Amino acid sequence: MRAILPGKPQARLQALCTVQWEGLRLIVYISGNGIVILSGPTDLVQTLYLEDCSALVAVDIDETTGKIAIASPTNVYVYRPYGKEEGLLKWSLQCVIPRQEHEPENLTLSWGTDEELLIGSTSLRLFQVATQESEVWRRRLPMPVKLAKFSQDASFIASTGSHDRLIKLWRRQSSGADDTRFDFTYLPHPTAVTAIHWRRHNTREQTSDHTLYSICGDRKIRVWAAMDPHGVHGLQIWAEIDMQASIQPRQLNSISQSSDRFGFIVDSQDFSRSTAAAIARVDKAESEEHHALQHLVEVTKSNPELCIVIDRHGHMSAWGLENVGKKGRKPTDVFNIAHVENFGIAFSGPESLETSNVQLLPFCREQSAAQLSLLVHHFDGRIEWLECKFEELFDPSPHQERISRRTLWTGHEGSIKKIVRSISGKVVLSRTNENEAVIWRQGHGESDLGLALSSTINSPEHIHRSWLLHNGHFVINLHHQSISLWAARSSSALRVSTHPFDLEGHLVCLVQLPEPSLDSNIIHVAAITTRGRGIVWSLSTPYGAHRKSQVQDPPSPSLEQFCTFDLKVQDDLVFMLPVDPAGSASWTSSSLDTFAQDIAISYSIEGKLRTWTAVIDVNRSAVEWLITSTVETGIKNPSLTSASSIRKAALVDTSRTGLTIWDMRNGQLEHDIHYNGLDLIGNLDWSSTPDNQSLLAIGFPHKVIILAQMRYDYLSVGPAWAPIREINTKDSTPHPIGDSVWLGSGNLLIGAGNQLFVYDKTIDSADYMVSDLAVPMHKHGPMNLFDLVTYLNGPLPLFHPQFLSQCILAGKLAKVQHIVIGLHKALRYFSEGDELDSFVSMAPGELVEESQPSLASKEPVFRAAGLSANDAEVDYGEVVPLLTEKLTRVSIPQLSSREQIHLVDMIECVSTVDKHQRSMDDNATRYLLFFRHHMIRKSQVPADKAGITFREIAWAYHSGSQDILVDLVSRQFQGRMLWENAKESGMFMWMSDLTALRAQFEIIARNEYTKTDEKNPIDCSLYYLALKKKNILIGLWRMAAWNREQTSTQRLLSNNFQEARWKTAALKNAYALLGKRRFEYAAAFFLLAGNLQDAVNVCLHQMRDLQLAVAVARVYEGDEGLVFRRLLEEKVLPQAALEGNRWLATWAFWMLGRRDMAVRALISPVHTLMDFAEAPTMQARSYLANDPALVVLYKELRGKSLQTLKGASRISPKEEWDFVIQNARLYDRMGCDLLALDLVRDWEFLKQPKEPSTEEDSVPDPRKMLRRRSSLVVDDLLSPKSPTGMRAGMGRPPPQKVFEEPEANSLLDNFGF
Repeated sequence: MRAILPGKPQARLQALCTVQWEGLRLIVYISGNGIVILSGPTDLVQTLYLEDCSALVAVDIDETTGKIAIASPTNVYVYRPYGKEEGLLKWSLQCVIPRQEHEPENLTLSWGTDEELLIGSTSLRLFQVATQESEVWRRRLPMPVKLAKFSQDASFIASTGSHDRLIKLWRRQSSGADDTRFDFTYLPHPTAVTAIHWRRHNTREQTSDHTLYSICGDRKIRVWAAMDPHGVHGLQIWAEIDMQASIQPRQLNSISQSSDRFGFIVDSQDFSRSTAAAIARVDKAESEEHHALQHLVEVTKSNPELCIVIDRHGHMSAWGLENVGKKGRKPTDVFNIAHVENFGIAFSGPESLETSNVQLLPFCREQSAAQLSLLVHHFDGRIEWLECKFEELFDPSPHQERISRRTLWTGHEGSIKKIVRSISGKVVLSRTNENEAVIWRQGHGESDLGLALSSTINSPEHIHRSWLLHNGHFVINLHHQSISLWAARSSSALRVSTHPFDLEGHLVCLVQLPEPSLDSNIIHVAAITTRGRGIVWSLSTPYGAHRKSQVQDPPSPSLEQFCTFDLKVQDDLVFMLPVDPAGSASWTSSSLDTFAQDIAISYSIEGKLRTWTAVIDVNRSAVEWLITSTVETGIKNPSLTSASSIRKAALVDTSRTGLTIWDMRNGQLEHDIHYNGLDLIGNLDWSSTPDNQSLLAIGFPHKVIILAQMRYDYLSVGPAWAPIREINTKDSTPHPIGDSVWLGSGNLLIGAGNQLFVYDKTIDSADYMVSDLAVPMHKHGPMNLFDLVTYLNGPLPLFHPQFLSQCILAGKLAKVQHIVIGLHKALRYFSEGDELDSFVSMAPGELVEESQPSLASKEPVFRAAGLSANDAEVDYGEVVPLLTEKLTRVSIPQLSSREQIHLVDMIECVSTVDKHQRSMDDNATRYLLFFRHHMIRKSQVPADKAGITFREIAWAYHSGSQDILVDLVSRQFQGRMLWENAKESGMFMWMSDLTALRAQFEIIARNEYTKTDEKNPIDCSLYYLALKKKNILIGLWRMAAWNREQTSTQRLLSNNFQEARWKTAALKNAYALLGKRRFEYAAAFFLLAGNLQDAVNVCLHQMRDLQLAVAVARVYEGDEGLVFRRLLEEKVLPQAALEGNRWLATWAFWMLGRRDMAVRALISPVHTLMDFAEAPTMQARSYLANDPALVVLYKELRGKSLQTLKGASRISPKEEWDFVIQNARLYDRMGCDLLALDLVRDWEFLKQPKEPSTEEDSVPDPRKMLRRRSSLVVDDLLSPKSPTGMRAGMGRPPPQKVFEEPEANSLLDNFGF
């Protein structure tokens, strides 16, 4: 559902028309240089713009063919309909009829029969437009006509000119393409004729009587009928109705009296059909008591015409016309039906004769025949669609409202350029290029989408910026060299004050400043230029700063300069604009700190985003500004930005096709997307749900895409933002979108051309965008936009697979099993449609208990989880098959089908880990769980070739149960592990025992050799040569008689490659293989020549396999080898810095023996720890670089050895505080609020020495740093550096020495005493 403001109608007599065409009610009216075609109050069919003219003058639609004729000052355009049968009704141009020379701009149009079109001006011209336009009749006139209308059967034409008291009646004598003739006679009136109306019949064949109604300046309606069809005059006067005498108000006071009268005719066919429908709607028993309805029944028996007269105060008089056109009219043929009050039409005040005019078009819709519909064309720029029930309309008893408004059509004449909303979002201001500004107010209630016109501003100067104050009662307009204050409390705003100014730079921002108090009636606004200079003005109004009520003894509104300021920015501001007040309607502040609300955002040429806040110092007449956040985006020359008050910012690149979304609080990238080059981003608008979930509307030329905030997902690497709705305006209007803005209720307002569209919050769950998000919709239907966003980014139920995964990473495996058992109990008697507790009867405090067993606790999991005695009797292994079987049959309301499948996988993985829990440490458990989960997902999605991440590799690398992990991984691949399987597991990255590493590598070599039936030695050459087992490779070649390369390869391998000539031969073969793109075999020949560096380079660059390069280097020369350390220092660490991969960086530093740096890499951005000149990529700025699992590894490693304590001691308390708070926010963005609470509740900061050492290599004292001291801290500092490490500054520690804590309490603590 949507509300429409299609544009301001022209103040012309033929600006509006309506017909019933093929069962469809069509309303067409002129607005500016466009034609608006509607089929209902909110059903916009099409908008046609004529770009070659500034304004249109007349429009008419043919009720037979549906063709539309449009008159401009230069031409007449005929449009024909198409696509109705397909349900896509549109109009396209058929022909153009040029205007005659020296013809005035005003034209009149009327459709006849057989696609005849009458054009009136200084002459009457009749055209046949069935296929091509052809003129069939013309008659010059002594003066231009104002109105010319065909009768229903086209036998007569009634025409009259401006201020003409005569109606010229043209009667058709003959018809045909070559012989069309009319003669004419006159219908005299005492004063100027103002309106004419031909009687309508059910069909055009009913031509027995022709009746014409005319209204002239003497306030009388005259009825002209063909009482003598064969007479000379054609029509004769039949009756008169005095509109002035028809309405006699009951009160005699002057307020309730008005001399203005308005009249319209309801044809007998509409009156009879509506009365019959009203009778059918009311019960028979009720109809007998309904006196007004019984009166209508009696009136309908004579099948009369209805003439309704109204005045400006809601008085109405209805007259019936019976036996119209018959000779010998009786006095009873014209009779009064009813005289009632409260006929509620909102007439405008008589400011001018032109704007106070009103045109009334009644009709009855086939869909609601019991109601009379009335189009009221106010010449001040409004069209009302009113509806009323017949039995209430003519009921003489008092009624509060006899008529109700279905919609109001109004708007702008020119194209909308900018829309500005108030802070509350209940009032908006739309502005055109012609400096026409309109203030709109939103209706009351959630269901009211309409906007009511409140006031208009016609500024003689160009409006550069606007700001709404006091709920739209005042407006500040910023011009190029002045500022003006407008009072918008009436229909036409009044300028209150204007102040010129002179500032250096171009104006870029107008913003309201936070006030120290809400009670003051003083408001401050600031204007800012690109040079960072600005002026603050103080505004005194009759209202409090945020109150709608006036203060007592209010002063007159005034505007005066308060102060000037300088932001003191080093670089010029490309743009600065106010933040969208999404999620906050407060605009007060008395303190200047980073916790204050942002009021503006700026960006520079280099792509630096800054958010600003300010505070007013009234005593010093000054304003202080503070930068609350700064983000280096790396996007040069951005074209557009927008920010919300909850510190989300969107930035568009210089091509207007790339969009990035930033979290200004943490300075991280949340979304990066590039759209089609044909779709240029035009505007950005922020909104939020009541619980502060963000929404972003991206405006393109003909569509708006709404992005919703998603939960962070570090395991599946899901997007942080996703499109949930696309609004396409191309079907409604060809004009591109000028601007869009969110209203306070969550509805979206879009301005395109001179039209405004209001879209509500209801979206269809069956839409492809919503279905792609795996929303837990088990039946499709409409849903609220806010409810969808709350699901996408709200707190997770405890049994959600992402929450369980994060619990496992945080060392809460026992709690996970407790949750699973609780879910099993909750689903035992669950059926679809029941509500399911998100906490599965588990108290939130249980998850954040201070005493939490480790993953590898030897205690029974049920006792550790704190289960009851009844729960303790339940075996987890027995629960798993029962629960998984239940989950395959029942849909959980909080989970989508995809998430439910993931939950089953997670439960099975936990069951697998539980079997090996007693023989593995915590990190091995974490690795095994997610490796098993990866393998299950791979079996379900075979196309997924991605292996495990460096997060899982880091867990396994720091595990003391690697031998068990190797065995379990080998079993996963049935003991036939190939290199692709080893790479998938990351095995050769995390194995620390070189002997076991080489043994496993030899197993890979054997399996690669035997993986095919032909057993090709080429497949295993790289592996055996890395193991330096050339003789085995020679033996394998000896058995490969089928290979045509056997003889030459066997002869080559038999040589001594310690000699220079054979090294050269091996290198030549390697380069030749590179040219043939046989990269793996080329790397093998580099190893044959003893050139490990080139072999590693081939694996890294040509094969793009970092794991293979690491494995070959480690197997060939060990972890202390020069090539391996160079690989880490020159390739791996720069790659980690470029990508922001902290898991890879901490692994590399630990491999290099720099455990202090490994700990620091978990907290600090990697590029800050190295001499890294290249700017980090967007990936490094992404939120994915800040995994909350990093805090778990940091907590584990920081007290593991003296080196790690040294690294932790180099981290300032503020850095550690920010790290913990940031990870708590990440948990919150993941929907794991309880884990965020657990983190901040139980985190222990390292004790900082009172006098920190200034020496870089000082040894920390663990007794003074650790609050809960472990009994063992490894001393790994006393180690000489290798020659390579001396050069690179990175040493490898010798065999570890153990530092024993001398305090006995630590030993007792370790054993639980």
